[in-house]
Amino acid sequence: MLAREFAFWSAFPWVLPQALYVRRTAPRFAPAGGPIHGDIPGERPLRLLGIGDSIIAGVGVKELPHALVGQTAQHLAAQLGRGVCWQTLGLSGATSEEVRAQLLPKWPDSPVDLIVVSVGVNDLTGLYTGPRWRRSLHALLRDLSARAPEAVIGVAGIPPFHAFPLLPEPLRALFGYRAESFDRIARVVVAEDPRRVYLPMRFSPDPAMFSDDGYHPSEAGYSGFGAAMAEALADACRRRGSA
Repeated sequence: MLAREFAFWSAFPWVLPQALYVRRTAPRFAPAGGPIHGDIPGERPLRLLGIGDSIIAGVGVKELPHALVGQTAQHLAAQLGRGVCWQTLGLSGATSEEVRAQLLPKWPDSPVDLIVVSVGVNDLTGLYTGPRWRRSLHALLRDLSARAPEAVIGVAGIPPFHAFPLLPEPLRALFGYRAESFDRIARVVVAEDPRRVYLPMRFSPDPAMFSDDGYHPSEAGYSGFGAAMAEALADACRRRGSA
């Protein structure tokens, strides 16, 4: 891991002009609209909470039911034959530390059975070191478990930056390399607790999977993402006998 840290920081000055240009010119899409909670009718409803960055906020689609948490709820209800009550706590651009500081205080009063977490992209682009990313993710997941001790926590992996249409080369390749390092760290942190499940972000570089900003998922991208997250959470519920 130290070798990967050294390689990234050695190469980063060469792509810094590209990074600054992308930051200055990239489209800025608003979070999805609509209510931050919803209900999928059914028996013995599960309570699902999504917390994290722009993926939870639904950037890239118009309405939250079409974003990750809403789609996860739809697929989860279909897979388990149960109702799902879902809610989002999302903040576009948030790092894992900002999620802890700004979103955890908004934790709902009602119990939570399942948690979907999306963080890491802004830690990466915010130039967190690997050790800082590890500490921050560990602290966030620890705090989530403290608030919902019985909840299954599904953690989305770091997306493959090398597939992002927005990013030019060689910035795309270097951030793709960095994303792999952050993803490895996340896997290890998630594996520390059996209540957590990890969902790797693997998808083909199909433009249809991206919104018009070339960075966030499209409605089709969120649907596939939600189906995979629902499957991971449903499997975890079955293993625990809570399905």
